[in-house]
Amino acid sequence: MKEALSQAGVEFTYMDISSGMLPLKRFLKYRDTRPEFDPMKEKGRAGLPCLVISEDGHEEIVFPTLEDVKNIKN
Repeated sequence: MKEALSQAGVEFTYMDISSGMLPLKRFLKYRDTRPEFDPMKEKGRAGLPCLVISEDGHEEIVFPTLEDVKNIKN
């Protein structure tokens, strides 16, 4: 995912939720409060990878496949 976004020239901040408690808690807050994660939780999935797209104070959460990311154009 990181490589595909970099190759597409997309600016992003990568968060590794296994790197510590703060990143994990930030992810869990999204997962436990945002309705976008409901279908993932119903399937027993964690909801990773996910992209949080922030623009003008609005956040959108998407669950792209690697193929989706490869098709991103900057």
